[in-house]
Amino acid sequence: MWIADKWKDYEVIDCSKGEKLERWGDYLLIRPDPQVIWDTPKADKRWKHPNGHYHRSAKGGGEWEFFSLPQQWTIQYDSLTFNLKPFSFKHTGLFPEQAANWDWFGRKIREAGRPVKVLNLFAYTGGATLAAAAAGAAVTHVDASKGMVTWARENAKSSGLEDAPIRWIVDDCIKFVEREIRRGNRYDGIIMDPPSYGRGPKGEIWKIEDAIHPLVKLCAQLLSKDPLFFLINSYTTGLAPSVLSYLIGTEVVPACGGHVKAEEIGLPVTSNGLVLPCGAAGRWEV
Repeated sequence: MWIADKWKDYEVIDCSKGEKLERWGDYLLIRPDPQVIWDTPKADKRWKHPNGHYHRSAKGGGEWEFFSLPQQWTIQYDSLTFNLKPFSFKHTGLFPEQAANWDWFGRKIREAGRPVKVLNLFAYTGGATLAAAAAGAAVTHVDASKGMVTWARENAKSSGLEDAPIRWIVDDCIKFVEREIRRGNRYDGIIMDPPSYGRGPKGEIWKIEDAIHPLVKLCAQLLSKDPLFFLINSYTTGLAPSVLSYLIGTEVVPACGGHVKAEEIGLPVTSNGLVLPCGAAGRWEV
């Protein structure tokens, strides 16, 4: 398992009974987590004093209950600063477990010793974009949501990366990739974090089971002659690490050589020293 264990402004304090108690900077949040199927005692006193608690509804979805939580605040990871705010379906605008991947490809970019171009698809609020840019890459950030791209640009400004070579694109990821192939653009690193289900800016429907393999096949055509890495993240049940490894192994390895490794990604739990699983990632490198 790849563990994001270098955070100072974030921690999973404890988790039990379908929920996790987290510290986001100076604030405590309780949020549901489907992986937390154990029923251990909630012994930490901070369970009783959160700044925000997301209550899941039996009918689906849920709602926030707030206790002295600001509308927006920031946390840092190394040189990066992220603007956080609670919004629908329990999220805050950041997935801290992804820092395990940021460290990996950031190191590869810095050690390349040459200009590096990175494509980040389904790029959300820009965590991977900023990590790649901070490491010295020129990044193309693509997401179908204008609001998410705006949020990512705010994170770039807060991180001192406002003038970094980042292209901000609001577009359907598949259509953008198809156009980039026709344009002859190539990238040394590709990152994708596809949702289980989604819609593009013009109503395009994305279902990961149907669309992920064709997209990987397309993206393999965008790799440069001397590529550095290819990364797929997944939070979808059924897309186990071995599935991600197979996808990359069938499309990227035959064209570029190298090797693939896929693992769960996770976050350490302070209360017991165990690790909370938070999805999977497949990595290709030379």
